[in-house]
Amino acid sequence: MDDFIVIGGGIVGASAAYHLARAGAHVTLIDQAQPGQATAAGAGIIAPGSGFSQSAAFFRLAGRAAAYYEELLANLAEDGESNTGYETVGLLHIATSEEEAARLPILLRLLEERQAAGMKNLGEVRLLDGNEARALFPALGIVHGAIHIPDAARLDGGLMRDALRGAAQLRGARIVVTDHEATLVREGKRLTQVHADGKTFTADKVILAAGAWSGQFAETLGLALPVYPQRGQILHLQGPAEASGWPIVMGFHSHYLLTFPGGRIVGGATRESHAGFDVRETAGGVREVLNEMLRVAPGLADATLREVRIGLRPATPDGLPILGCVPNIENVLLATGHGASGLQLGPYSGALVASLATGHETKLDLSPFKAERFQANEKHG
Repeated sequence: MDDFIVIGGGIVGASAAYHLARAGAHVTLIDQAQPGQATAAGAGIIAPGSGFSQSAAFFRLAGRAAAYYEELLANLAEDGESNTGYETVGLLHIATSEEEAARLPILLRLLEERQAAGMKNLGEVRLLDGNEARALFPALGIVHGAIHIPDAARLDGGLMRDALRGAAQLRGARIVVTDHEATLVREGKRLTQVHADGKTFTADKVILAAGAWSGQFAETLGLALPVYPQRGQILHLQGPAEASGWPIVMGFHSHYLLTFPGGRIVGGATRESHAGFDVRETAGGVREVLNEMLRVAPGLADATLREVRIGLRPATPDGLPILGCVPNIENVLLATGHGASGLQLGPYSGALVASLATGHETKLDLSPFKAERFQANEKHG
């Protein structure tokens, strides 16, 4: 019998397994290797302070999550894993119209307030004119101004996941990868068995971190967990080698651009909440992302389209993750529902739930993220 089983091999589950193993626990991580895993498809933008529409609870979690990366990267390096794709590259929040440009000073003041309050990954933010913005990202088209956030970072989700899993294995964790669906067995108020890869696993406690599939697992346990897949189609282009040093580009919209070593340019993403578990790339989705990429950065028109990645984000009705214990099942904890912020929040969320699972106090009040909040909403709805 293990001390813990973690179900879900994305960045959240890998983080939970790593932190448990680092604490000396016997851990088995079960990864179903489902197509559409959000971690493998996503582009990690680590700049929570640059958002302006999320709730106060989100920013409390996101601020700590961004700050935690420094400690996590040091610990991973200590365990022999330093290839995570994490790099401070800066971010441009651009205005593509005069109306958007008029909103930049308001956003700048908000960013300055957050920076003064200790929000990480911002730095000395400042306004730029269009020429200054294009000097940093030469493929941009007409820009009516921008805010430069110099300390914003990005990471490669697949590399970070693999680093966490590798470090977990170094610390003694067992990784089970299966092409078949894992099944859970509940007896009374406990989850007693997990069947996967033709074997039966047992543990004192189980952490459910199965991303978009978490709701399906919860249903087998008799729980109504409103986590649903939100499809994101993300384009990867091959640009010039010098593009590797360009900053992240965002704006007053949900799309983004960022670059990686070797001239890889990533643009995303669709937010399709009614596609279910369909992992196809669609003509409409590719057109949406490509049109937005070229509207903002027409200089990318001659870049080569390398691939389209599909990620199924684990979304929730209120946009907040679900973290903590499960009502009526005494040995199950949840770490899921991160939506489009999984790469930003995931490692810290995994660490929080691992700490909770081992009986320690968490450094953040998790009450806004409890699963019971949805039950309360149903009762009053």
